[in-house]
Amino acid sequence: MKKKTLREKLQQAIYNIINPFVRLLVKIGFTPNTVTTIGFLLNVGVAFIFILGGEEGNRGDFSYVGWSGALILFAGLFDMLDGQVARLGKMSSSFGALFDSVLDRYSELFLFLGICYYLIAHHYFMSSLIAFIALIGSMMVSYTRARAESLGIECKNGLMQRPERVVLIGVAALACGITAHYIGGNYKLFVKGIPFHIFEPMSIFTIPIAIMAILTNLTAIARLREAKKAFDKKDRLKKVEQQQVKPQRIKVV
Repeated sequence: MKKKTLREKLQQAIYNIINPFVRLLVKIGFTPNTVTTIGFLLNVGVAFIFILGGEEGNRGDFSYVGWSGALILFAGLFDMLDGQVARLGKMSSSFGALFDSVLDRYSELFLFLGICYYLIAHHYFMSSLIAFIALIGSMMVSYTRARAESLGIECKNGLMQRPERVVLIGVAALACGITAHYIGGNYKLFVKGIPFHIFEPMSIFTIPIAIMAILTNLTAIARLREAKKAFDKKDRLKKVEQQQVKPQRIKVV
């Protein structure tokens, strides 16, 4: 019996908590695609809050970031609900799986659209570039798995899969908003001898995004290497099988 990973144990624990709510959704007629659509619309709402914060907020106002973080985590819950609704409601379908994957990608793109807009609007230009690199990594993590599986290779290992990305960004944004509320949005920490500040409330949001930018791309590369090993093994086996098949001699009468 295969031993469950920590991630799988945590996932199962969350499922045990949300399953009564999932059964209620199934009972009142919710379909997996409906739940997926709601999650997507909530992520569009996250982008809207970030953009609104970029337009109407000021550089020291992180309330928009905090509210966005709360909505990111709430929207992320629907990422788990749709799969459970499909399983417990016995409504799984091939199109449903495709629909879920496509809207997940759209959700992430809208999320980063809002984040980058907010950062640029408040002149965090380097952070906006890092956020865009994190977006690239996020897309490549998903694409590498999808492309490998379409070629017959399972490829789902590595850090920074979608649930981890959602939790990291959501918690970071929420913590940023809460911290700024208590210490002030314009707070800056200076260290003697260093000509620039080493910390501000925005750091609570941007540092995790920088970590995500690194880990997502490393995950995509790790999955690519993992897939290469699997493909090389598959090609070797195929070659051996071809060599073992001896051509039959045709007797001419």
